[in-house]
Amino acid sequence: MIERKTAGKEADTPLSSGEAKEMRAVVLTGFGGLNKVRLSRRNMPEPQDGEAKIRVKACGLNFLDLMVRQGTIENPPKPPLVPGFECSGIIESLGENTEGFEIGDRVIALVNYNAWAEVVCTPVDFVYKMPGEMTFPEAAAFSLNFAAAYMMLFEIASLREGMSVLVHSAGGGVGQAVAQLCSTVPDVTVFGIASSFKHAAIRDTVSHLFDRNVDYVQEVRKISPEGVDIVLDCLCGENTSKGLGLLKPLGTYILYGASNFVTGETKSFFSFAKSWWQVEKVNPIKLYEENKVIAGFSLLNLLFKQGRCSHVKTVMEKLLLLYKQKKIKPLVDSLWALEEVKEAMQRIHDRGNIGKLILDVEKSPTPLMANDSTETSEAGEEEEEPEGDNDNKERMPFIQ
Repeated sequence: MIERKTAGKEADTPLSSGEAKEMRAVVLTGFGGLNKVRLSRRNMPEPQDGEAKIRVKACGLNFLDLMVRQGTIENPPKPPLVPGFECSGIIESLGENTEGFEIGDRVIALVNYNAWAEVVCTPVDFVYKMPGEMTFPEAAAFSLNFAAAYMMLFEIASLREGMSVLVHSAGGGVGQAVAQLCSTVPDVTVFGIASSFKHAAIRDTVSHLFDRNVDYVQEVRKISPEGVDIVLDCLCGENTSKGLGLLKPLGTYILYGASNFVTGETKSFFSFAKSWWQVEKVNPIKLYEENKVIAGFSLLNLLFKQGRCSHVKTVMEKLLLLYKQKKIKPLVDSLWALEEVKEAMQRIHDRGNIGKLILDVEKSPTPLMANDSTETSEAGEEEEEPEGDNDNKERMPFIQ
């Protein structure tokens, strides 16, 4: 372990030698419903070569986390596992070969699972220093959403002045990041699709806003008869053919999610099959004849499977500069204690959020939610709840 200076940096009080090195973490005990998620105590990790140990302050929640819980992603790790792919916090210690960072640095981190815990270790290749004015909740809401939005808009679709963009789930974290980044380019028209109850809150962030339950294709055609230049689709299913049909010549359709595959609390093979068969089977000859581009994007695969961390770091540097220039700012929907993770996941499932949901590690739970939480040891001796229990409980309102 190499020693680092801490002068002028934030640092938590270190553990005394007599304290057990355990931490709280959200654990997924198996794939399925909310009863597979529980708060546990686990052994605290220590940094290996090239890693930073981070005292986590806030974690981001994404729709992808619901897919992980249900086991609908490709090749998920074997449970029990700690979910979560992004967090913010303070560097507590460093392994060898971690130049450029010091103990006490306030940082944003991308993690290949394990983010929903009090402490996480991750290679410094996936760690970025926070601007001084950025809060920990903002930082936890920043990395995945804005990096994905930036790379899709500027690196895949080559967004430029005068173009038009259609984005689904315009009220979510990525949707709002897309809207903000589009505003940095002159004369870009943004068509947003969102649930009607979100319209009042996000109307000023997009050029034209439509309800997700109406025929948005017809509405877009009324305004732009030729269609749009870019379609960003996180839904999949029948929206794939609609999006491709709306593209102008030389337009780009990008699929970056499949939230339509998640319908109930647990995985449904019927819903999966229905959504799959609704996807238009792409004909390369038709793409050639119509001069259209279809693409896919997964930031996590790019980072953790395809080794493009230096590329993403460059993107993050550009985004953090835009933040410092006050051109972009992550939108936080609500803060939740670790004990409230089930309620937070339900809010995402219900598509009730406007912006990003955040797990605040230092937040105390509301009494009603705390009584419903379960904490176990690392071995997880706590008895499993019956599968149907969550349907019979009154859903708690979210806490801002």
